Amino acid sequence: MSGEVRTDERGRVTIPKEVRDRYGEKFRLVELDSGIKLVPIPEDPLKELRAAASDELREAALADLEEAAREAARDQAGENVR
Repeated sequence: MSGEVRTDERGRVTIPKEVRDRYGEKFRLVELDSGIKLVPIPEDPLKELRAAASDELREAALADLEEAAREAARDQAGENVR
């Protein structure tokens, strides 16, 4: 679906029902050089992230992920000496 929408006197845009039914009720407004984009925000972002992640990431413990992030940050900062 595509079409034209306008802001009302208070600057609000009404998103058509068909679009809300497909993408949900919450959107992030992203400003681009060429215009703006509405990006749907899932009801459960963590669930969506896990669904998109690899099996290895899905099965990893939070402590392991935190340590891997710290290690990567140390590498980027040049603090890891091997």
